[in-house]
Amino acid sequence: MTGPWLGAVADDFTGACDLADAVSEAGGSAVVVVGRPTVPPPASDCVVVALKSRTAPRDQAVAESLAAARWLLDAGCTTLYQKYCSTFDSTDAGNIGPVADALVDLIGDAVAVGTPATPRVGRTVYQGHLFVGRRLLSESPLRDHPLTPMRDPDLVRVLSRQAEGEVALVDQTTVAAGPAAVTAAVEAARCNGARHVIVDALADRDLDTLAIALLAMPNGVLAGGAAGLAAALARTSGTATRTSTAGACRSGVIIPARTVPVVPEGRQLILSGSCSERTREQVNEFPGPRVTLSPVDLDIGFAETVDAVAAAVAGAYRNTSGPVLVTSSSGPEHVARYESRLGPGRAAALLEAATAQIARHAVDTLGVRCLLVAGGETSGAVVRALKLGTLRVGPTAGPGLPWMVAEGSPTLALLLKSGNFGEPDLFTTAWRHCP
Repeated sequence: MTGPWLGAVADDFTGACDLADAVSEAGGSAVVVVGRPTVPPPASDCVVVALKSRTAPRDQAVAESLAAARWLLDAGCTTLYQKYCSTFDSTDAGNIGPVADALVDLIGDAVAVGTPATPRVGRTVYQGHLFVGRRLLSESPLRDHPLTPMRDPDLVRVLSRQAEGEVALVDQTTVAAGPAAVTAAVEAARCNGARHVIVDALADRDLDTLAIALLAMPNGVLAGGAAGLAAALARTSGTATRTSTAGACRSGVIIPARTVPVVPEGRQLILSGSCSERTREQVNEFPGPRVTLSPVDLDIGFAETVDAVAAAVAGAYRNTSGPVLVTSSSGPEHVARYESRLGPGRAAALLEAATAQIARHAVDTLGVRCLLVAGGETSGAVVRALKLGTLRVGPTAGPGLPWMVAEGSPTLALLLKSGNFGEPDLFTTAWRHCP
């Protein structure tokens, strides 16, 4: 296998795994590298660098993204991809726009072209407006996200508030006319001074049209979006034509088998930090033992609270052979109350730090070898605490829900779940697919 051709800079860990899963599903090979890499990338069609930069200070997000992008380009990647959330999670200050600006400058004489549309999970873009299922983004539960409330569905308008230069739209009519029409529209936008182009997409065929156009563009282009467009790039680049006798055939394409290291037997732990509506459903549906983690208790006595939660988890394992849930997931009204009492951002910071320590203790002391983590920020904190390096794509528990395997001492299986993904019974059913 040659070096990677597709290099992705992901702004969180769940999104990085989602993208790697989508590329694998499309027939390519993909790995996730944690944090700022320092060694040559593993052999793969696609390498995804997972950062915890979505809600980081702007300068930090830009610096980390640039370092990752330079490493990917030095590794030989010919297509650079900015991975952001399928619900375009960001504030008016960024970080999608500032990072895109920096990567465009890095490439030189470039334009950022992309879409968060990922139809397999109900994300579509029409006339520049983002839909979650049948609802506009601003009418979905994402409007009350505690860190990045999304109350404007017009992506051109959202990106214009945080990026430098003009933002243009390639609409559905143009996409339906084919790749040549998309290329012409992007070049026209570039000539008119646009640095960013949002593209409509209602179905995978629209993403394939955009991918073909992107791969054929002669001038510098930064591709961007969620997992949907990355999968389309893999489908249309030729990687999906590779065959494997161990693979499964879907729609006439041979999908290579996902070979991952063996994970030793051990306990199972769920760490739920997302406050999304779907994750709260999953918490409520979980029938096993659960331990609640409170930011107020952490603020009063951090070490004592972490020790008490760890002891409660250990006690729960004495009474069950199944997974144990540690949850800090709360509804919008509780989040607002915590913010009012503790100050902006403090509750989230306390919970991330505590969850990371609990994960480390569970692996080192309690024999946990399989972890399901709900929430992008929580996943980032846990992965960093475990000091993981390369994550390999394993079996999937559903769209955007791959089990990842991290080689190390010990080898671990992780499902890093975006807050909005998965069926309500995921916390019970995911283990059937655990490698």
